[in-house]
Amino acid sequence: MLGKQAIYRETYAPELLFPIARQDKRSEIGLCDDALPFVGEDLWNAYELSWLDPRGKPVVALARFHVPASSPNLIESKSLKLYLNGFNQERMPGFDTVREVIGKDLSNTAGEAVRVEVLPLCGRPCRRFAHPEGFCLDGLDIDIDTYELCPDALSAGGEQMTETLYSHLLKSNCPVTGQPDWGMLAVRYTGPLIERTGLLRYIVSFRRHDEFHEQCVERVFCDILERCSPAALAVWARYTRRGGLDINPFRSTPPEEGREGKGNSGWDGGGSEIRQ
Repeated sequence: MLGKQAIYRETYAPELLFPIARQDKRSEIGLCDDALPFVGEDLWNAYELSWLDPRGKPVVALARFHVPASSPNLIESKSLKLYLNGFNQERMPGFDTVREVIGKDLSNTAGEAVRVEVLPLCGRPCRRFAHPEGFCLDGLDIDIDTYELCPDALSAGGEQMTETLYSHLLKSNCPVTGQPDWGMLAVRYTGPLIERTGLLRYIVSFRRHDEFHEQCVERVFCDILERCSPAALAVWARYTRRGGLDINPFRSTPPEEGREGKGNSGWDGGGSEIRQ
């Protein structure tokens, strides 16, 4: 509540983690967990992780969590933030123990193995934000007056293309808190030429839409797959940090035989080709 002090745990509390079933929202776009049209993962970056070493000295670290898109649950972001805060006054033997504990707890919550990396703050790469190598839609000279979800804006036809299109104008809203979520959306595809102004209008139409990051990306993937019929498709969103966490979902058409670990788009499963 505004103007009220929030109470945070400072000791280990795995019970704070809150799972949300993916299937509830996937049903809205006609998906079944047993037959998903994509592969991928949700990449979380945690910038505010700290604990005490055995002698009581604080340790500050960065963490990265890879949650498979095939897991039955996503993890509610505020619950993850509260869970990570619980390490602040917890004495831990070292980085390996922290990684193992977090990996176990996140895997139990997601319902599938979550890969966890925990790195010392001094090992943080000093690189600027990496934009995709492709065409930015944001400079298109168009009028927009639709801010409610509009998949009918999408269309494709004509020559076959392989290209990457992206926009920094993605905004949706958290369905739990109502807070705005800001992000960059990148689409790489092989197939009929996607009409660019329609794609930008579609991206902007999320502006008043309430949905979690992961679900927005899956909706975009399915809408483009249905209306533009690409032979290969990858959709990746890099959301800005909130509460020390950012979430970067990646979804791609399944890998071709002999190309394990990559979708048909040529991006790897975490979009590393275009992320920092």
